[in-house]
Amino acid sequence: MNRPQTGDGWHVWDLVGRLGGQLRVIPGAVLGWDMGAALAMANALGIDLLIAAELLPEIEAVMVRKLNEQIASDDGGGFRS
Repeated sequence: MNRPQTGDGWHVWDLVGRLGGQLRVIPGAVLGWDMGAALAMANALGIDLLIAAELLPEIEAVMVRKLNEQIASDDGGGFRS
């Protein structure tokens, strides 16, 4: 349903899996990725920067919303502030 439809999409999705260490966080909330680092990583991996710049913010918005929902839930989703 929401899986990438193109090779470029798969490359960006692979990049997303590598961005775990690039999270911007404050106690109790995830703010997003360090987009400068994300685009630098995309460049280093040979991913088209225009495509990364178009897709990453959309994926980031969903990631932030879902992680913050987990943090706000009773169990915290494994995250601690």
